[in-house]
Amino acid sequence: MITFMIHAVFVFSVVFIWLMLLYQFVLCLGGFFYRGKIAREESLPVEPDLLPSVSILIPARNEEKVIGKLLERIAEFEYPAAKINVLVVDDGSSDRTAEIVAEFGRRDPRFGMISVPAEKSGRGKSAALNMAVKQAAGDVIAVYDADNIPDKDSLVRLCAALGRDKRLAAVCGKFRAYNKGRNLLTRCINLEGIAFQWLIQAGRNFFLGLCFIPGTNFVIRKSVLTELGGWDEQALTEDSELTFRIYGKGYRIKFLPTATTWEQEPERLSTWIRQRTRWARGNNYIISKNLRTVFKTRPKLTTFELLNLFYLYYFFIFAILFSDILFILSLVGVVHIRVIGPYAELWALAFLLYLLEVLIALAFEREDTFGNFFIACLAYVTYTKLWVWVVLKSLYLDYIRRSSRTWAKTERFNIEP
Repeated sequence: MITFMIHAVFVFSVVFIWLMLLYQFVLCLGGFFYRGKIAREESLPVEPDLLPSVSILIPARNEEKVIGKLLERIAEFEYPAAKINVLVVDDGSSDRTAEIVAEFGRRDPRFGMISVPAEKSGRGKSAALNMAVKQAAGDVIAVYDADNIPDKDSLVRLCAALGRDKRLAAVCGKFRAYNKGRNLLTRCINLEGIAFQWLIQAGRNFFLGLCFIPGTNFVIRKSVLTELGGWDEQALTEDSELTFRIYGKGYRIKFLPTATTWEQEPERLSTWIRQRTRWARGNNYIISKNLRTVFKTRPKLTTFELLNLFYLYYFFIFAILFSDILFILSLVGVVHIRVIGPYAELWALAFLLYLLEVLIALAFEREDTFGNFFIACLAYVTYTKLWVWVVLKSLYLDYIRRSSRTWAKTERFNIEP
């Protein structure tokens, strides 16, 4: 009986890992074709007079190390100056964040600040954004995290794409890591970010017209945001949760990889684990909030993605875990897998497929170097396995310990000159 269970777990792992690998390979092909499609669309001229008024919202809590660079860059945006106003939400900062923002406000009246009262501070990004949007004067809302340094043309590109298609509720840009070379962790995060955007974001947009809002570098029509009632303050991944409601209302979202922002990634493993655990718990919330109604209503675009999230968190992650455990036990001779099949070849092919997908994505960003090839190989047996721990931790906190969901701000690091 034990032998049968071991073999059943082994087959389960092989099947569910390969289903995800094939799905991601298809998305990789979609990302390749989407890149060409966007290049053709971006050749269209931009009419400055047709660009909408924009309110840029920046939630900020103890951001003195990074926010100055963002505000400097916004002041340099290639966007009609008269059509921009900036609202920084100082969410109970105890450092020099408010002082830095106030200095910009004295030099440029477009920069304003909202100070969250002490009794309402620390409730998270969604609460800060909801407070700001009530005072936003623009027809379009743009959101940037305080650690961002967007390209000067990013806002123009986002708003031009939004104006060209009235069916769009939002347009999302691409994020890159400006501290990618700081250490091994940031190099792995850089590869992850590039692969996610060119495989998942671009591939889904090409095949399904589906794109998930990131936490930064996106624009959304204020009318749509008002219709939806703003951001869900219970959601730890407010961007993904908002995406589901946007598609639920029949609107569309576009991924625009030519609109780039550069952001700071965690430089310590403990910081990365806290951030990713928050993301995983946020996805648990989205699954539990939406899955109960998925079979009671007419299927939508998000139905597919919800089932994909469910598959990823409750099948694929456990398939990876079981596969690794069985691999180690087999190496030390504790278990012996006697299921007939070319499993060594399948493992090698899975690794090569992973490398192929990552290298294609890296080639799009001209980062397909030997160094990144080595990092990708190393990440396969190290960094990717950390996600198993993060997801298991999130499941424990949400469904066993039932810990309250509280916003955990990502630690910032000094920007290198």
